[in-house]
Amino acid sequence: MTPIRRPEVTEGAEPQLLAAPLSGYLEHIKVQRRLAPRSLVIYADALLRLQNLAGAGGIALLTLRPHQARSLAAKLHGEMDLGPRSMALHLSVWRGLYRWLGAERLVELNPFDGLRAPKAAKPLPKALAVDDAVQLASFSGGNAADGAQALDARLEARDRCMVELLYGCGLRVSELVGLDLQAGPASLGWIDRQAAEATVLGKGSKRRSVPVGSAAMAALDQWLQVRGQLARSDEPALLVGQRGARLGAVQIRASLKARALAAGMPAHVHPHMLRHSFASHILQSSGDLRAVQELLGHAHITTTQIYTQLDFQHLAKIYDAAHPRAKKKQ
Repeated sequence: MTPIRRPEVTEGAEPQLLAAPLSGYLEHIKVQRRLAPRSLVIYADALLRLQNLAGAGGIALLTLRPHQARSLAAKLHGEMDLGPRSMALHLSVWRGLYRWLGAERLVELNPFDGLRAPKAAKPLPKALAVDDAVQLASFSGGNAADGAQALDARLEARDRCMVELLYGCGLRVSELVGLDLQAGPASLGWIDRQAAEATVLGKGSKRRSVPVGSAAMAALDQWLQVRGQLARSDEPALLVGQRGARLGAVQIRASLKARALAAGMPAHVHPHMLRHSFASHILQSSGDLRAVQELLGHAHITTTQIYTQLDFQHLAKIYDAAHPRAKKKQ
């Protein structure tokens, strides 16, 4: 099979050729998997890097052994300083190559089987500062997400209720979308106003009840006073759009983004950020990780423990600002 050129090269540099087995695999995935052009470029880069690393070490690709594969992977991490995610991508491409070579009876084994990249550190969830979260929840302003040109008190009441429930109850956006005006046989969730509790259907179809604070209850009451002016007569959803139907996740994100921009928030705000803020602020105040786990509906405490790192960052900032020995010299 005729070698093919790498799809992209640095401007002014000579394009490098992929050897026949590698170019054959690239052609195979192009035809069989119909990868996007950008994905083909990524695959070609990974294959070219394998070819160059093996060539520099005098290693024949068709007789590559597991210990040599480990050596090539070590060079990715050491000499080329690739991070865990980039390494995982390269190793995935290389495993796929040798899986195809095996199917073509060109190799006897896959030397990259069982070889894994180091685990990438999970990024910390982004949370708003307490003052910013309160400012967003209490903000009163126009709504541009539904195409309204002037202030619409009904949409304003709805969006304030939306923010208060996301931040005040730590709901997922899907749980907020599923809330109905009242409990029913087909309801995914509802709010018991007398008990001041929200019952929602979370991940794994697990129901949980969370308390609804006084600010959220006040926002809910304000919204319910005008909800009938928007909602269809047979619409069970708690939150509805201008057409009277259930508000969807995309609409909630758009409304929240518009509200955050109008309120002058320092960062892009999305529904899950308010859930993160809820968890972080509860933990900062109480230190009760188990309680936060129950409120969020996490099946495992390890999922909730990431918020302890946010809590530590909060404490570290307080220390840096307050302790005489931590203050930087002016």
